[in-house]
Amino acid sequence: MFAIVESGSITSMPRGNKSFKLGDTQYPASVFTLWTESERNAIGLYTVEIDETNKKNSKWYVNTNITYAFGSGKVTGSYGTATAKAHADTLWTEQDKTDGLISPEKDVGDVKVEGLKTKLIREVKKQAESILNQTDWYITRKAEKSTAIPSAITTHRDAVRTKQAAMETAITNASDTPALETLYTYTTDSDGVTTRPLGKLPSEIPTL
Repeated sequence: MFAIVESGSITSMPRGNKSFKLGDTQYPASVFTLWTESERNAIGLYTVEIDETNKKNSKWYVNTNITYAFGSGKVTGSYGTATAKAHADTLWTEQDKTDGLISPEKDVGDVKVEGLKTKLIREVKKQAESILNQTDWYITRKAEKSTAIPSAITTHRDAVRTKQAAMETAITNASDTPALETLYTYTTDSDGVTTRPLGKLPSEIPTL
């Protein structure tokens, strides 16, 4: 990404793949690839340096648009302060009802906008369902043929449900969005083992 600076201000941001005019001079696209940075700077063309100090994981935060500025001989693009996504559901209120904003199938207290907790718990449920589906045939066979379910399978399925419940509780108890992010953040210990506070569902099917 490039920026053209004239009289100390950014006047345009060419893509870097086409010729461009600066002042009375037409420059070829090769300026972007064949010229050195100092040569480009001499005519007022700068490579934009992006400062991602304030940029945060978009799963948990809404980042601002980038703002561009020229100073100290360079053009910098910076993010503003990111806003944490709502961790809890937003509900319809009496005021919403008074203002006629609630559709007929909804009422005060119903979910207006789902928060991260609701979405994450739904993901955990889907993951658990997918894992359990792989051994559902044992349950069907037991119902249809009275064939005993192997104890290893029963233990596995119980472990999935137990861990699912624990994960959902951890998500529910998270006090805010940073706390949710921490649950999902992987770290590696001195032994090279990578884990996250939330843990993971046991997905490996027992070998019988």
